[in-house]
Amino acid sequence: MVTDYKKFDLFGKTFIQKVDLKPPFEFAFPVAEQACFLYMLKGEMEYQSADDQLKIPTHHSLLLNCINSGKQIHDTGSDSEGEIVIVTFHPDILKKVYDKEIPLIFKPANRVTNQSRKAINNDFLIHKYIEGLLFYFENPSLVNDEILVLKLKEIILLLSQTQDAETIQVILSQLFSPATYTFKQIIEANLFEQVGVEDLAQKANLSVSSFKREFKKLYDDSPANYIRTKRLERAAELLSVSNERITDIAFDCGFNDLANFTKSFHDRYNVSPSNFRLKIKEG
Repeated sequence: MVTDYKKFDLFGKTFIQKVDLKPPFEFAFPVAEQACFLYMLKGEMEYQSADDQLKIPTHHSLLLNCINSGKQIHDTGSDSEGEIVIVTFHPDILKKVYDKEIPLIFKPANRVTNQSRKAINNDFLIHKYIEGLLFYFENPSLVNDEILVLKLKEIILLLSQTQDAETIQVILSQLFSPATYTFKQIIEANLFEQVGVEDLAQKANLSVSSFKREFKKLYDDSPANYIRTKRLERAAELLSVSNERITDIAFDCGFNDLANFTKSFHDRYNVSPSNFRLKIKEG
């Protein structure tokens, strides 16, 4: 239940909202060409989509686009009251504000992923940004379009400088160049990247359990086994045709631990990577 609601509009559209909530509460995001940055100022919330679930604790935030349906937030079942600050990004307003050049964070990232949400850990500068917004909610007479444009540019700058900037770019860039990749495209594009099953599930916009079911249906194998096999086959190929260091080959094929790579390679080929290369050269 909403107990208090305040908002600021920019160029006729909702820009910043502050919502006080008392359990139980639930809010479904309308399908729209917009993205939302939600900051949990007090209490905690749970984000849920058709096949994804994520808890957002106090002083943490969530970025998501609303291009696809079925996304909502709700209480976590506790009795504590919640307070959320929401900043909304509208493509037409962004084009108006950045009339010459849209920032890099809104431009297509060179990554194959359908990821549409990202939990952002507490960041000191973002927390200070939220404190600044609270000042304006307490003093609404000081707010005008010029101030709001500055606050829009400020949050975009802060998001572009977080450790999650690459993923944030993927989500925000979908506002201007929406792209949907098939399940197989996502797997093949990320096969040799330093990612695990959880990361791949996020990129496919699926829960881990649903991701594993879909993977089994398409590949008739578990994700872990299929990916390990493909990486080892690629490593064997590189060992045969290149003089790269074994450590570099392991890393290029998606292994981040040389000992694990060596053991996995030996288990599959009954020989160490170095002896495998030696036999190829001798033969």
